Amino acid sequence: MQNFTNRRGGFTLHIVVCIKQVPDSREIRIDPNTNTLIRQGVPSIVNFYDMHGLEEALRLKDRFGARVTIVTMGPPPAEKSLKECISLGADEAVLVTDRGFAGADTLATSYVLAKAISKIADEWGPVDMVFCGKQTLDGDTGQVGPGIACRLDLEQLTYVCAVEEVDPVKRIVRVRRKLEDGIEVVETRMPVLITALAELNQVRRASLPGVIHGFRYKPIVWTLKDFPDIDRTKIGLKGSPTIVGKTWIPELKKANCEFLEADTPQAAARKLVEKLWSDSRTEQLGWKEVAGK
Repeated sequence: MQNFTNRRGGFTLHIVVCIKQVPDSREIRIDPNTNTLIRQGVPSIVNFYDMHGLEEALRLKDRFGARVTIVTMGPPPAEKSLKECISLGADEAVLVTDRGFAGADTLATSYVLAKAISKIADEWGPVDMVFCGKQTLDGDTGQVGPGIACRLDLEQLTYVCAVEEVDPVKRIVRVRRKLEDGIEVVETRMPVLITALAELNQVRRASLPGVIHGFRYKPIVWTLKDFPDIDRTKIGLKGSPTIVGKTWIPELKKANCEFLEADTPQAAARKLVEKLWSDSRTEQLGWKEVAGK
């Protein structure tokens, strides 16, 4: 059994949270020539689901005295997102940035993040838990978290909506996973990677001292030269087999709306039923025969 008292810094658990700075989904635009997202002039936020992974890590820190390290791969402006995570209570933040990493798909991204997490373990001690959001708002694939787990040989618990138990001594983690046909309760051993759903928790707000600390904090920056053993054929565009054929934003269509007024709910329901049966689409759906029975 691992001796937690001998950890560097004296912490009980070491938790890494992977985040991504993404364009605000309400402001997303696509370049019709390159089929890529237009990021210039579009406000950026921390990926929504990643924030719930961070919150759960911070709750474990509050309970067990864990160390929480944030890591992201992205351009230099991603420092802003790291500072936000620090303001909420994370201990350290690492920005992995280099032109050589640009254009990465989920395969290349998970490779670089796995390398970064291994380096984090070398710097601050073994990693017990890794939190990711279930997916990102811009990519929407849900592949990076499981990709990291496979590369680091971690147990993986995806689509987690509740963390029921964490025992740092017994090295046990038990969670609830939200599946299409119900809820699954799973228990496994650390080290483990968890992908978070929005139902997992409610994200806290930063305190004033936290905001000041985050504003003053300077994230650690790692570039390609900080990973001397990295395989350059597995990073950036060269290491990304995914090809985007076409992307587009669905056109907004106006819908005609009609309000039905009545004195009672029963009368309103009767009007609604009469209106539905008078619509020509009921005949197309074969509902006329049913209505006559």
